[in-house]
Amino acid sequence: MKPSVKMTSIRLDTRLADNAMKVLGAKSRSEAVHIALREIVALKRFKELMLKHGGKLKFEAHGR
Repeated sequence: MKPSVKMTSIRLDTRLADNAMKVLGAKSRSEAVHIALREIVALKRFKELMLKHGGKLKFEAHGR
């Protein structure tokens, strides 16, 4: 699926955005926002899966 990109205007704490760029290795504030949004969506989905399936899955060590 091709991502939808639309221009929008938001107010950002520029110091926070610049710190996010450094931490995330982003080349721009926009890229940092996109990375951060993807990460928070993935984290939320992971937490939901853990709540639903946590403690119910069994893992076996390879070769045992």
